Amino acid sequence: MSEKLLEVNDLRVSFLTGETEFEAVKGVSFHINKGETLGIVGESGSGKSVTARSIMRLLPSPPSFLKSGTIVFNQQELTTINDKQMEAIRGKDISMIFQDPMTSTNPTIRIGEQVSESLIKHQKISKAEAYKQTIALLEQVGIRNAEERYKQYPHEFSGGMRQRVMIAMALACNPSLLIADEPTTALDVTIQAQILKLMKSMQQKMGTSIILITHDLGVVAGMCDRLIVMKEGEIVEQGTTEEIFTNAQHPYTKKLLNALPKLHEKKQPKPAIHVQQGIDASKPLIEVTNLSKDFALGNGQIVKAVNDLSFHIYPGETLGLVGESGSGKSTTGRTILQLHQPTNGEVLYQGVPVTRLSKKQLKAMRRHMQIIFQDPYSSLNPRKKIVDIIGEALDIHQLAKTRDERQQRVEELLELVGLQKEHAMRYPHEFSGGQRQRIGIARALAVEPNFIVCDEPLSALDVSIQKQIVELLKDLQQRLGLTYLFIAHDLSMVKHISDRVAVMYGGKIVELAESEELYTNPQHPYTQALLRSIPIPDPVIEKQKYAQAVNEETQQRYDVENSQLIEVSPNHWVAV
Repeated sequence: MSEKLLEVNDLRVSFLTGETEFEAVKGVSFHINKGETLGIVGESGSGKSVTARSIMRLLPSPPSFLKSGTIVFNQQELTTINDKQMEAIRGKDISMIFQDPMTSTNPTIRIGEQVSESLIKHQKISKAEAYKQTIALLEQVGIRNAEERYKQYPHEFSGGMRQRVMIAMALACNPSLLIADEPTTALDVTIQAQILKLMKSMQQKMGTSIILITHDLGVVAGMCDRLIVMKEGEIVEQGTTEEIFTNAQHPYTKKLLNALPKLHEKKQPKPAIHVQQGIDASKPLIEVTNLSKDFALGNGQIVKAVNDLSFHIYPGETLGLVGESGSGKSTTGRTILQLHQPTNGEVLYQGVPVTRLSKKQLKAMRRHMQIIFQDPYSSLNPRKKIVDIIGEALDIHQLAKTRDERQQRVEELLELVGLQKEHAMRYPHEFSGGQRQRIGIARALAVEPNFIVCDEPLSALDVSIQKQIVELLKDLQQRLGLTYLFIAHDLSMVKHISDRVAVMYGGKIVELAESEELYTNPQHPYTQALLRSIPIPDPVIEKQKYAQAVNEETQQRYDVENSQLIEVSPNHWVAV
């Protein structure tokens, strides 16, 4: 019989705001065995992270307080020990990998020193010995040139590399329990696959128990032995991973599973789009020719963010643009809209060279070309009411003659994106992430554009909300005859919304094809690697993948500097 490492019983945690009490965790009970991986899944606000931080005793008090419950770790009750005793356990016996690798390292301290600190504190070893062990740890988590990297600061590392450093810190003292709170949410699919494999291989070497907290059921399929599903502070279902995936009982679990984009399912045929009057459907709406955008880094260094791109988008079409962070996707979208000035090349909208327009002409052109931004939290002005955030676009283009007409148009737009007209008088902080993204879409639609750049509009959202936003965008395209450039790093979502997909790597397009064709017959090795990295929500397939991949930590890179696109078949192009 498995030995329990951690047991949580009737955990209740509340937050006080003034006189109001909000119960974030409501009577949660579970355990984890030695050497086991337990997944805790649920959407934002379900209480996952509050539960994890309660185990670590990391919740600020006030405003939080423990109402009731016990947390027994290695037969020791954690809720009653003092702070000094808890400090001795934290980092040494229980470690945590936090969600955002960009903010969870200290920007003023060298990476190596941040890892060494924990070793010196908990293992009482010399600085020289800690240095030696840190170099070994950095190498273990796949950081090359560890001695050189030891001396560098966090800003010199990418998101994926910082997450590896976080794992090195967390594993420094061989903890019995590792709590990973959304450890891959901020990462690309290829880096995510590497991080998960790394955690799995470390677990095999050290026998660590892992609590993996996530909203992505694809991620837990291959990683976890058992699952807990949380909703609004309560556990609604728990069981083995196979049981939950094959025979989910609770409607909420079924909803989460149904929301997952099925990469291997055939795409539904798209109904014909009736484009807006005055647009010739037989000619491209957007034509991009030899587009380049360079950024100067100082010291004479230049980054070619977008490197000689050429493609077109027809009216009523959705072109998906995918690739990992730094591939140049967002820069491409912003350069098309002239939010960045191109270094070279041309962008035509209905045959008009956008790159050559005067400031006044460009302002008029913005009516036709709009953008939905990635982060629904930072893209809305927190000081303005929704009526003014959406109304601002109407004011700029003088599309409402009176205040009443403006108010009415804003209310119509809110209802168009599935919100209520009463929402017009609220502020952004009163909305969830999914609702804020709907507001961002309403703002983009205010000026009745033909073309919209959707710049990673799903990456900050839960999987079930992502599905709602994709369905909304498809519905709006159908009703309003819109044309989209849909930028994302989630290939499974892109497949279901796009007619064609372009794959970007290192500032270039390495493959471009009809979406179904790209997924069933990828030609370029980078496209193949991207598709292999996507977690499939099937425990049997994912566990086989992990079994093969553990200890095969390879990072492929493709030379696209001198590549050119050649035709594989009509409408399928690949870089060689």
